[in-house]
Amino acid sequence: MAQATGDVEREIVVAIPLFHRFTALDAVGPYEALHMIPGVTVRFVSVREGEAVTADIGQLQLISTASFTDLPNPHIIVVPGGPGAFTAVNDAALMDWLKKAHITSTYTTSVCTGALALGAAGLLEGLTATTHWEAYADLAAYGAIPTETRVIQHGKIITSAGISSGIDMALHLITLLKGEEVAKMVQLLIEYDPQPPYDVGAPSKAGEELVEKTRQFSEYFINTLPAN
Repeated sequence: MAQATGDVEREIVVAIPLFHRFTALDAVGPYEALHMIPGVTVRFVSVREGEAVTADIGQLQLISTASFTDLPNPHIIVVPGGPGAFTAVNDAALMDWLKKAHITSTYTTSVCTGALALGAAGLLEGLTATTHWEAYADLAAYGAIPTETRVIQHGKIITSAGISSGIDMALHLITLLKGEEVAKMVQLLIEYDPQPPYDVGAPSKAGEELVEKTRQFSEYFINTLPAN
């Protein structure tokens, strides 16, 4: 990693907006890869600095390190998803920040249902994009063309599929920012070598029966989330 320090010409600020009931890995996966890069600073942002924002089931919180006002023009935006993403699109503070920050960003990205915020901001109209497979219809309602592809880039807009794909997207970002070798070093450093016990990580691989059972499991999970 020391070799990369000579390439740093400016600080690159990555903003990960937090909202109630985000999914932890959507935010922390990209953070874990991106914060290792010399010259890159990752900030968790919300309405106010120091706010404790609760993840989906209420057992984990992340503390925002900047407010939307403090960080109006990050170089990179990474919008996580989660059960709360469906209501976050109606959060005026978040959406206003996203729309304005996108104007000057180098890359605007999403993980999982974070793509719905990009869609609600009018950024995905007519574009192929990806999200969690259960949210394809919701994504299409914003004029996007959903696809199962794990990471999709259109210019400065990058969407990634469900939850774990945020790590893939972060490695893609590192390649764009610092080159393939640095991305490979980060992948090795975090030992990202997926070898899942079952090859069912996408609907096209899982089969109709397992997809339907998983939908029912997901519905049960969502319905048992705490109210606050």
